[in-house]
Amino acid sequence: MDIKTFIRTAKHMPNHISVLLQGPTGIGKSHLVKQIGKETNIPVIDRRLSLMSEGDMVGLPEIHDGVTRFCPPDWYAQACRQPHILFLDELNRATPEVMQAAFQIVLDRELNGHRLHPQTRVFAAVNVGAEYEVNEMDPALLRRFWSIKLQPTTEDWLNWANGNISDIIVDFISKNPEHLRTKGAIEPGKVVPTPASWQFVDDALKHANVIDDPHSDVFYPICMGLVGVEASIAFVDFAKTAGSRVNIEDLLDNYEKVKPKLLKMNDDKRNALIKKLELYAQKNDFTLDQVESIKKFTEIISGEMMVNLWNAVCATQHISNIQKLHKAIGNKIVDAVNTSRS
Repeated sequence: MDIKTFIRTAKHMPNHISVLLQGPTGIGKSHLVKQIGKETNIPVIDRRLSLMSEGDMVGLPEIHDGVTRFCPPDWYAQACRQPHILFLDELNRATPEVMQAAFQIVLDRELNGHRLHPQTRVFAAVNVGAEYEVNEMDPALLRRFWSIKLQPTTEDWLNWANGNISDIIVDFISKNPEHLRTKGAIEPGKVVPTPASWQFVDDALKHANVIDDPHSDVFYPICMGLVGVEASIAFVDFAKTAGSRVNIEDLLDNYEKVKPKLLKMNDDKRNALIKKLELYAQKNDFTLDQVESIKKFTEIISGEMMVNLWNAVCATQHISNIQKLHKAIGNKIVDAVNTSRS
């Protein structure tokens, strides 16, 4: 299942049905759960079961009125008192004792007599693939989930990455999708790219202050340790020849500065900017100055490309942006459409 379908569907599942995400490491399973929590305004409790012992899971015993009972750990108590999304990550890398405790939470929505809040939801995630050392999932546990095998697309990642990581990485993956993740069997110990590792590349290059300097003597080593040799060589070569690139923020906020680059661009690069404009418009309100920059951009592109730009903004269904843009270039759009029909 792709990311959009998963998010749309998972939000509508009943609270008492737990959700299981299956997929290889690094595809963003934990990020998806946190995104659902953000969109539903429900706090997320994230627990990596592979690092937990039985005591971490079930709590410690106490004597109350002469009777021994277990005190729940603080994180579980929170999910009992108030609505939360309880995320049990790396479920199939947990010890059998921890998996049995998870079984009780999923099956009965309680642990040692402490019941989850009626509006608390349980999500879990497992890594799948021959390269992982995992425990077999109990069939009785597995059948209690709405279980989904995630197959995120490159477009899913690009939609997320736009605005979250540097344009140079987004541009590289859009042109070289084969380097987003390694498919097939992975040699033990070999560093390979994953969607998550490209975010680490972005963080590390920014921290070293070399995100815009692929000629730096640390640029390649940083990449190599995070996404491997093959992807790093391709990325460095791409970055060294990307001097003519224009960020969507530059187009919108520094148009006159980047206009010479825009004039030299071919249609493929201009269409790539239009795609970025669509993604930007999904999440942001255009300022009047930005609309003026878009208007100037339409003066150097073809009528067909202008129609593509208009359709891209309309596809966002962002009414405010559509109205602002229509006021600025509405007549030009009509003329372009009529010309294309004649």
